[in-house]
Amino acid sequence: MARPRRTDAELVQKARAALRQAQTVEQIRCAQAILLPALSGRTLEQTAALLGVGRSTVPRLQARFRCGVASGGQASRNWGGRRRALLSEEQERRFLAPWVEQAGRGAMLVVSPLRAALAQALGRAVSASVVYRLLARHGWRKVAPDTRHPKSDPQVQENWKKNCRKCWQLS
Repeated sequence: MARPRRTDAELVQKARAALRQAQTVEQIRCAQAILLPALSGRTLEQTAALLGVGRSTVPRLQARFRCGVASGGQASRNWGGRRRALLSEEQERRFLAPWVEQAGRGAMLVVSPLRAALAQALGRAVSASVVYRLLARHGWRKVAPDTRHPKSDPQVQENWKKNCRKCWQLS
């Protein structure tokens, strides 16, 4: 059984006042997200259907109203971003600096020493995918050799395949 809903009378009064003074659809929705469950006893699903939003959006609208965002306050979302970052972006830049110099001189960057250095800097083991994502975040890309030589000639290759000797003999 669900918990009984507790309605703050002061919050309901604020929502009613905000509904009268609302200038945007967002402000109306935030106030209605408070009023519909409080006054008519609607569930979150019913409130969401009436507002034309998803069920998980109703608590967000309610929280936005409580924080004052609906009345012109600053919005602060708490989802997205790098929640489990091992290093800050500045620390990553400082960590990659020696390899940037090395690559600037034309040297090839090998991931295994970079991975070992990152593991040592963090004091724990890291997978190769962590290193690849780190490099991708800072604009590095994998340079692989071409599948064919730039000076190859397909006609010469076909001619060689047709006219080569089938039996090789020792001379």
